[in-house]
Amino acid sequence: MSETALKTQPARQAWPAAILIDFIARALETTGMRPADAAIVGELMIEADLNGADAHGIFRLPQYVQLIRDGAINPTAEISVKKTAAATALVDGGNGMGHLVVKRVADTAIELARESGIGWVGCHRSNHAGSGSVYAAMPVQAGMIGIYAAVANANHMAVWGGMEAALGTNPLAIGMPMGEDRQLMLDMATSMVSYGTVKKHAMQGQPLQEGWMVDLRTGGPLIDAAQSSHGLLLPIGGYKGSGLALMLGFLAGTLNGAAMGLDIVDFNAVTDTPTDTGQFVIAIDIERFVPRAQFESELRRHSKALKGTARMPGVDEIRLPGEQRNERRARRMKDGLQLAAPLVAKLNALADKLGIAPL
Repeated sequence: MSETALKTQPARQAWPAAILIDFIARALETTGMRPADAAIVGELMIEADLNGADAHGIFRLPQYVQLIRDGAINPTAEISVKKTAAATALVDGGNGMGHLVVKRVADTAIELARESGIGWVGCHRSNHAGSGSVYAAMPVQAGMIGIYAAVANANHMAVWGGMEAALGTNPLAIGMPMGEDRQLMLDMATSMVSYGTVKKHAMQGQPLQEGWMVDLRTGGPLIDAAQSSHGLLLPIGGYKGSGLALMLGFLAGTLNGAAMGLDIVDFNAVTDTPTDTGQFVIAIDIERFVPRAQFESELRRHSKALKGTARMPGVDEIRLPGEQRNERRARRMKDGLQLAAPLVAKLNALADKLGIAPL
């Protein structure tokens, strides 16, 4: 798309979720992915956008296509499940698309939890799977508590006290049903922001916030997103965030026989090498502890009470994890997803390259 055309476009345009899912599926089918699998990936990617994780949805499509075409991801992988005990299993992703692998992980965890009260399922030979809340929400939709964590697909943090990229942003998501079509959902990176957010800012020419990254050349804050290769993401809570990233990395990576630490392959820089990504999902059957209706009622009661506590000056409303997610998803399903003009241009350039209809 020409620069003139970009300037005449509105900054953002709303697209129905179904249109974007179809676009993703058509793009992935050109890589050799089976149509049914491509449709599932499209749905899971757009679910991230609907929930507000804009750096983990359709924004990632050009990168995924490149990784598949260069051989880092197998578009027709066979995913296998090995049940290792009554409540545990290990999934071999076959180096397939991460969304398909982690969906199988979540589905297996739910199945085990129905039988045993809890299901802990890990995986190796997986890939980047987008937003963690998408997978933590799967047990929630089955009336359970869902927990997801992963080893990130690139190292952008140092071990506390270090100055070398040796840890990922290793994310954690925890979801709980509240009834009345509501849920609590914590979805966080162990860094101040995800690296996808940094990439999104770079594409849109937006500055980073001070406190997100440190510039290794100066020791000061790094504000220019285009210079992010010269910086490190800062962990949440100082040494506590670094320690949490480390432990989640061992649980999602080492425990599953997947990559961790300095063994991580940076999928932003290397497009022809499998990443051997590790993830896990835990599903907990609430009924094994208390009646589900009682649990959900208590969550609603406590949430109302906590939101009614005294607020700091300048705070209009106390929000709990997932409230904005619930509201945003409903709004975006109704009004469509707004994509920035640079992203639309990039997606249409990809469509032209793949020989499919543009947005």
